[in-house]
Amino acid sequence: MPLALLAALPLAIWLYLFFFRGQFWRMRDIGAQPSITPPSARVAAVIPARNEAPIVSQAIASLAAQQYPGEFSIVLVDDHSSDGTAAQARAAAPADRLAVVSAAPLPPGWTGKLWAVSEGIRVAEARQPDYFLLTDADIVHAPDNLRGLVERAERDGYDLVSYMVKLACGTPAERLLIPAFVFFFFLLYPPAWIRDPRRFTAGAAGGCLLIRRTMLERIGGIAAIRDALIDDCALAAAVKRAGGRVWLGLTADTRSIREYATFRQIGRMISRSAFTQLRCSLWLLAATIAGLAVTYLAPPVLTVAGRWPGAAMGLAAWLLMSLSYLPVLRFYRRPWFEAPLLPLVALFYLAATIHSAIAWWRGKGGEWKGRSQAVRRGPGG
Repeated sequence: MPLALLAALPLAIWLYLFFFRGQFWRMRDIGAQPSITPPSARVAAVIPARNEAPIVSQAIASLAAQQYPGEFSIVLVDDHSSDGTAAQARAAAPADRLAVVSAAPLPPGWTGKLWAVSEGIRVAEARQPDYFLLTDADIVHAPDNLRGLVERAERDGYDLVSYMVKLACGTPAERLLIPAFVFFFFLLYPPAWIRDPRRFTAGAAGGCLLIRRTMLERIGGIAAIRDALIDDCALAAAVKRAGGRVWLGLTADTRSIREYATFRQIGRMISRSAFTQLRCSLWLLAATIAGLAVTYLAPPVLTVAGRWPGAAMGLAAWLLMSLSYLPVLRFYRRPWFEAPLLPLVALFYLAATIHSAIAWWRGKGGEWKGRSQAVRRGPGG
């Protein structure tokens, strides 16, 4: 009987996740919903860029080509690049649309990216925009992307709206691991809970994020989250704490062109912020290891090695896990038979999380583009 009760735990977890966690697994592509009156709000895009010469021109060109009826300007902040990022950006858009500025030296207490964003906002404020579009140098925007973001914010009264863009999924490592990245993100931050003002859950996707200027000022500007490594979710949490409304959706039309060719590269990307997500807590790390083992590894083990009724409960949990994973696989055009492999993918993510903790203890937490960030703050919310 005790073994049967233990086997029931992963099934209970997956029944909860499937039916009661905001249907995070649905992964609906929510495209632009044009309004009768085109938006006229002034928008300034801010792009921090550090050694992005191979890809930045595509991102800038896609912003310059936005079919947006209102006033729109672009500020790229060259964060001490050594590869000609600024020159590539300038060649991709007219000078009257794009301003390229150099970030001042990084002050203590700031992450590199957020300091660059702050520098860009300082320049963009001269135009008194109604919104800031915070985006990355690897994001290629669909022509109607900005209009859709602004219309949603204006029509529905949101202070922060963002898209989880479609990530690159071409290499073998990406095909196996990237759909799970989106799956795990939405599991942690269910969009239905994010937009519910009665819930504390707050999340955003920093690659494509629109925030109302007055709300940014209300929370104290980017300085309010200056040491946050998971900056998008920290910003969303600050907005929600201030009484603002937050929305997160999924899009296939706007996409990231940053390629992760190897499993090691994806592992480093996960490791960069995984332990920060756990608030750099040894106890939360231990709980996460146990939780992932019970939730993702126990069902297939019980199915193969267990006895009735444990094997039946393990199989039921594995089936629910696979069913919940199918929508994101369809979104990334991956075959259905990859769904039962989610436990193996979860094992990879678990290893990356442990590596993240080891890197933090060695003083290399948040290492990215040649910088190690001594970051203490989690995402909040």
